[in-house]
Amino acid sequence: MSVPELFASNVFNAQVMQERLPKETYKSLKKTIDEGKPLDMSVANVVANAMKDWAVEKGATHFTHWFQPMTGITAEKHDSFISPTKDGKVIMEFSGKELVVGEPDASSFPSGGVRATFEARGYTAWDPTSYAFVKDGTLYIPTAFFSYSGEVLDKKTPLLKSMEALNTQALRILRLFGNTTAKRVNATVGAEQEYFLIDRKMYDARRDLVFTGRTLFGAKPPKGQELEDHYFGAIKTRVSAYMKDLDEELWKLGILAKTKHNEVAPAQHELAPIFTSTNVASDQNQLIMETMKKVAVRHGLYCLLHEKPFAGINGSGKHNNWSMSTDTGMNLLDPGSTPAENGQFMLFLVAVIKAVNDYQDLLRLSVASAGNDHRLGANEAPPAIVSVFVGEELEAVIDSLEKSIPYKGKGKKTMKLGVDTLPELPKDTTDRNRTSPFAFTGNKFEFRMVGSSFSLAGPNIVINAAVADVLRQFADELEGAKDFNAALHDLVVRTIKENKRIIFNGDGYSEDWAKEAEKRGLLNLKNSAEALPHFADKKNIELFERMKVFTEREVVTRTEIMLENYTKVLTIEGLTMLDMVKKDILPAVGEYTDVLCKKIADVKAVLPGSEVGADEKLARKLLSLSGSLSGKAEQLDELLIEAKACSEGKEAAEFFAAKVVPVMQEMRACADEMEQNTAKKYWPFPTYGDILFSV
Repeated sequence: MSVPELFASNVFNAQVMQERLPKETYKSLKKTIDEGKPLDMSVANVVANAMKDWAVEKGATHFTHWFQPMTGITAEKHDSFISPTKDGKVIMEFSGKELVVGEPDASSFPSGGVRATFEARGYTAWDPTSYAFVKDGTLYIPTAFFSYSGEVLDKKTPLLKSMEALNTQALRILRLFGNTTAKRVNATVGAEQEYFLIDRKMYDARRDLVFTGRTLFGAKPPKGQELEDHYFGAIKTRVSAYMKDLDEELWKLGILAKTKHNEVAPAQHELAPIFTSTNVASDQNQLIMETMKKVAVRHGLYCLLHEKPFAGINGSGKHNNWSMSTDTGMNLLDPGSTPAENGQFMLFLVAVIKAVNDYQDLLRLSVASAGNDHRLGANEAPPAIVSVFVGEELEAVIDSLEKSIPYKGKGKKTMKLGVDTLPELPKDTTDRNRTSPFAFTGNKFEFRMVGSSFSLAGPNIVINAAVADVLRQFADELEGAKDFNAALHDLVVRTIKENKRIIFNGDGYSEDWAKEAEKRGLLNLKNSAEALPHFADKKNIELFERMKVFTEREVVTRTEIMLENYTKVLTIEGLTMLDMVKKDILPAVGEYTDVLCKKIADVKAVLPGSEVGADEKLARKLLSLSGSLSGKAEQLDELLIEAKACSEGKEAAEFFAAKVVPVMQEMRACADEMEQNTAKKYWPFPTYGDILFSV
C-alpha cells in the first residue's frame, strides 16, 4: 500500500463521512463540527450506524469513548457492538445515544475534592471536531469527560472552551480590519516530540526506570554528548526500523508525522508532525506517545518519555509551535506587505507579547512537574524565567514604533501603522534562539518549556485564554475609536512600552540574564512547588472565568490535583531510591568491599608488611561511602514519614521541594561515587554506558 493510500486509512474522516452518509446527514454533521450546532439524535443514529459499519469492516468488534482525565494520559472503557436476538444469536448494533454519551465510572479519577469517592457517576460526550478512528480492533471516539453534577473532569473540555474564546475575540479584531469572509479562527499547534530509545532488557533491569520513568542513580559515562556526534547523525539500523514502523502506524491514524532525526543526547530522537488544529493536535500527540511505546515493544526496545531520564545529558521536551489561522487559510502571525496586513500582524503580535507578560506565572506553571523541574533552567532547555524572543528584525520594527525613530531597514523612515508599509520581511524573520522559552519563529511562537510527557492541553489552554483576553481588551478599545488607524497605532505603541520587559533576545542560559530579569520584575519560579500554587491566584481565576474556560471551583481543584501529583511522584521516587539502596546498592558494594578486605588480609598473611595501599584505600573509601549512603537513606525514610503529616497541597509540595529533594540528590551523589569505585561485575544494574550505547 502506498503512503497516500495508507494515510488516514483507519480514520472516520470527512472523506469517509461524505462517502457513507446521506447528503443531508453529512451537512448537518458538518454544521455541528464547524459551527458547534447541536446534533439532532436522528442524525446521530444515522452517523452511528455508518460509523459502526465502517469500523466493523476495519475489523473492530468494540467501541470506546476515549477521554483525557486529569492523570495526564488517556482513558478508555471498551464495549462490544453485539446485541442479542430472540433466536439466541447476536447482531452488531451501535446507536446514536451510544455514540454521543457514555458513562464510565468516575470515582477513581483525580477530582481535587470536587466530588466524593462514593460519587461514581461520570459522563463522556462525543467531540465531533476530532475524528473517530479504529485501533487494535476497537472504534475510538474522542470525548469530553465530566461529572454527574456537571464539573469538568478532563483536559479536552477546557481546551475546547479556550479555543472558542480565542475564536470569538480574534474574529472581533478581524472585523475591525474589514475581514468579513473569515468565519472562524483556530489556534493551531505543531508539537515536536523528543524521546529516548533504549534496549528493553536494560529497562527491565532498572527498577527506577520501571517505577519512575527516570534513572534515580547513574554515574556519568566516559562519553556522553560532548562530541555532538549524535545530533542529526546517521540513524542506526535498529532505530531506523523502529521509526519506519512508527511512521506507518501514525499515518494509518491520520497523524501527519513529518520529520524524524537523532537528537543531541545519545539514544535520544525526535518526531515532528505538521501543524493542525490545537484540539486535534492534542489528541494526536496522546496517540503519538502511546504508539511510540507500543511500537518499541515490537522491536525489543523501550521508549522513555520522561523529561530527564538520565542526569548529565540533555532531557526531552515537546516544543509547542503555536499560531492562529482563519478558516480561509490566513495565518494571523504571518507578516504581510500591505498597510492593513502590517497593522493586523503587529496587533496580533503585541497581543501575544502582552499575554505572555501578563500571565507569565500561568505559562510557567502550565509546564511545571517533578520531571520537568530537572530540565528547566539547565543548559539544555529554556530557563524557568519566561520571556519572549522576537529577533533583530522585529525588534527594530518595535523600536521604530515605540520611539518614533526611523526604521533601520529598507526605506529608513518612521513608521505609522495603517499608513506606512512594513518592509517585506524575509520568510525567516528571526534566528532560532534555542535558549528562549517563548520565541517568535517567522509565523508562529515556539513555547519550548513544555515537557516531553505532558499533554498539550494544559499549556495551550493557558496560551489561548491569555491571548483571547488581551484581544478582548484590544477589541473593546478599537471598536469605539473615531479614527481607527490612529487608535491602532497608539494601542500598539502603548502595548509595546508597557510590556517591553518581557522581550529578551539574548542568552537565556546566562547568569546575567537571571539578574537582569529580576531587575525587570520578571518571575523566576524555580520549581513546581513555587509555581503551581499561582494557578489559583485571583487574577488567574478571573481570567478563566471571563473567558469561560474554568470556574473558580475548577481552578482550585485543579491546583490541588497538580500539587498532589507533584508530591506523589516524589514519594514514589523516594521509596524507589530506598528500595534500590537497601536491596541492591549497599549489598553489592558490601560484597565487593568484603572481597577487597579478604584480598588485603590474604596478602598480609602471606607477605607480612607488604604494601596494599591502593586496595586498602579503596576499601576504606567504599566503607565510608556506604556509611554515608546508609545514613542518608535513614534520613529520607524519616522525611517521607514526616511528609505524611503535612496538610495536602502547597504545604506538602514545599516540604518535598525544600527537604526531601535535597536529600535525594545527596543520596544520588553518594551512590554514583560508589558506582565509579565498584568493579563492574558487582554493580547490581546496567550503567549509563550500558544503556545509552546498547541500541
